[in-house]
Amino acid sequence: MSDHDKIHLLFISHESWPTFRPDVAVLFGKYLPRLGVTSDLVTEHDADGAGDQCAWGGGQALLCRLPLSRSGQYFAKTWHNLRMLGGFSRARYDAIQVRDMPLTALAGLIVARIKGVPFFYWMSFPQSEGQIFRARARGPRGGLRYWFPLLQGTLGKWLLYRIVLPRADHIFVQSRQMADDVAGQGIARARMTPVPMGVDLEMAQPHQVMPSDDPRLAGKRVLVYLGALDQVRKIDILFDMLAIVRAQVPDILLVLAGDTPDDGHRAWLRQEAHRLGVTSALLWTGWLPTAQAWRYVRAAEIGLSVIPRGFLLDCGSPTKAIEYMALGVPVVGNDNPDQALVIREGGAGICVKLGPQALADAVLALLQNAGLRRHMALAGPRYVRQARGYDKLAEEVAHAYRQVFKHASTVLPCAADHRQT
Repeated sequence: MSDHDKIHLLFISHESWPTFRPDVAVLFGKYLPRLGVTSDLVTEHDADGAGDQCAWGGGQALLCRLPLSRSGQYFAKTWHNLRMLGGFSRARYDAIQVRDMPLTALAGLIVARIKGVPFFYWMSFPQSEGQIFRARARGPRGGLRYWFPLLQGTLGKWLLYRIVLPRADHIFVQSRQMADDVAGQGIARARMTPVPMGVDLEMAQPHQVMPSDDPRLAGKRVLVYLGALDQVRKIDILFDMLAIVRAQVPDILLVLAGDTPDDGHRAWLRQEAHRLGVTSALLWTGWLPTAQAWRYVRAAEIGLSVIPRGFLLDCGSPTKAIEYMALGVPVVGNDNPDQALVIREGGAGICVKLGPQALADAVLALLQNAGLRRHMALAGPRYVRQARGYDKLAEEVAHAYRQVFKHASTVLPCAADHRQT
């Protein structure tokens, strides 16, 4: 690969570093650099400062420290982003990319046009709509916790759809559904590339991940849920499902490998489990390192993925269903658009409408059919290798970048020659 084929981005991300998001850490930190696409990551240290010890594989991590106050964090991060944009150099970077930050994206777009380089926007979540939704859920009585996100979301939404996206050289979105949603705002579908969530297949292979030897799993029919237990996820539906399944399978055990930062909601979930009489059929692990969480997945007969329907979550691309499939574990999930797609294409699970009885029926059908489980256990890894491995996704993303450079009127033939090291 010649220097002229290489691309180096100034990548400003909403995610703190280190991040649990594989579409940042794995895609940009591991696989894209192998294809000549590197990036300097602009963001903040995570809350406990672990970013000091975690190297950014894509290039250089340009990190800042944030104050403790919520409002101070927003302004400090915005200032850090603007400062990095202010120092942008064509001798070092070939393009600017901003992830999930409309106001910073506006500044990035302006700098890109002044410097004559392409501008990319990466949209993993409709952040502005999410801010508006959360503000309205709190109501005016929330004071600044209502007015600030409402104003921020309303302004951000207008900036994004009226100024930033119409002028971006290319837009990366999370799913086909998100591409349709953005196109509905008048943005050309041809300038979008859906990049769904994937799996690092160098790490997630059934033969490489040993099932957990946790003695609490012994003699149990194990189900697993991997991920956040936040209120919006409606995890309590799984408790109702578990009560139905337990009536026919007394030795059932549901492993909840995840947590929520909301102490009140966590307490409420435990109360719900007690009310439904399923406390003894639950194993709460809290957050675990990925490798350890995957061992619980490998010990399970079925992986569960529940995602409530609605605009904010319908445009997402669930990770856990893909991880279950990669690890050879059949999936029971509901009809989120991207999740329904992978279950249908992969033939490695059952997709139902979200509800306790429908989920219970699907779980029981799989628990009672060992042959079907074996078939799905083989189909899942095969599908992920073909469609959702980060090696394949990286190739698609790198191709999208190079197509922009190929057709843009402002290609920089000398950037790679003069780029600093």
